[in-house]
Amino acid sequence: MTDLVKSPLAPAAFPALPEIAGVSKRVARARYKNWNRCDLTFVTLDAGTSVAGVFTTSKCPSPEVEWCRSALPMGTARAVVVNAGNSNAFTGNRGRAAVEAIAARVAGHLGCQPSEVFVSSTGVIGVPLPIDKAEAGLDAAFSAPECSWEDAAATIMTTDTFTKGATAQAVIGGQTVNIAGIVKGSGMIAPDMATMLGFIFTDAAVEPAFLQQMLSAANRKSFSSITVDSDTSTSDTVLAFATGKAGNVPLSAYDDAGADAFQAALTAICLDLAHQVVRDGEGASKFIAVTVEGAVSDDSAHRIALSIANSPLVKTAIAGEDANWGRVVMAVGKAGEPAERDRLAIRFGATQVARDGLAVEGYDEAPVAAHLKGKEIEIGVELGLGNGRATVWTCDLTHGYISINADYRS
Repeated sequence: MTDLVKSPLAPAAFPALPEIAGVSKRVARARYKNWNRCDLTFVTLDAGTSVAGVFTTSKCPSPEVEWCRSALPMGTARAVVVNAGNSNAFTGNRGRAAVEAIAARVAGHLGCQPSEVFVSSTGVIGVPLPIDKAEAGLDAAFSAPECSWEDAAATIMTTDTFTKGATAQAVIGGQTVNIAGIVKGSGMIAPDMATMLGFIFTDAAVEPAFLQQMLSAANRKSFSSITVDSDTSTSDTVLAFATGKAGNVPLSAYDDAGADAFQAALTAICLDLAHQVVRDGEGASKFIAVTVEGAVSDDSAHRIALSIANSPLVKTAIAGEDANWGRVVMAVGKAGEPAERDRLAIRFGATQVARDGLAVEGYDEAPVAAHLKGKEIEIGVELGLGNGRATVWTCDLTHGYISINADYRS
């Protein structure tokens, strides 16, 4: 694969993430690909850590996804292992055996149950994960020194051009709790749920069932509201771990003191990470927010926004800085949701370009052209049918996307 140039939409630097009590991070080289870098992240969690997760809706999920789904109802976690360079998807019994071997080896090392070990992999589909390399990589990780958050984030990357992390705090019953998260993702991003791999850690005490409820709510507003290319990975996983080391009274319901604050902080981290995935969209040069209002429901608005955000014609028009609002009309019309042509209004940035099913007579193109030359683009649609509203974030579609994916296995 060719060397990748850092996205022009990347943040200035990796953020300063706090250490999370009860969490230890290490990286190692399993050499899943012929590259000179770490490709295995190993995180240990203190006993009593709660876990929650959301996963791909793909009907062809990886054995790692199936393993995590089956382990999740137990509600506790002691470790997570993340492999980069090989997704281990569509690999049959050999793939399942690799996941079982990883979980067994970590469980033996930590003295826990295999079901408390969560495993994720990302990379090329169809190549079984080599068990010998996995076990050797784990052995190296077991004795490795603790690493930084950025090292852990860098190790799980594939076509990413920058490391991605986010942090937030909340106050629960007078106790400040910390949350830190890392994510990888750049292509094969569509909202079902929409990231490649994401891992969120907090020292808050949260009951597993409630942590699941909160993560699912945060996911709907973040990872399930982004798209790069409309393709859903076989491996998409977001896991959240709560060690309880902050000492707060465990959260178990939304009427608990501090639950709303924790939900807001968790959602903010998920949205920050999701936006970073879009900003690193393969070949991206522009970050696009598509907001649909006046739909018959929020769900309907969401589906229409996705239709616009996933349209290659819309995305290429933005790449070419062309305010071709007719393509937005097309995308609204094909969404299969209630819409009335003669109530439709469209804006680029703050400038209304169409209203009541017609172009706005005499609208000034200068501010539209200026807006489209920027890196942050807004497309707004008003349907005039109800109170439904949704925002979806995407990026433009450039020649860079083709170059990256044409080279992916080389």
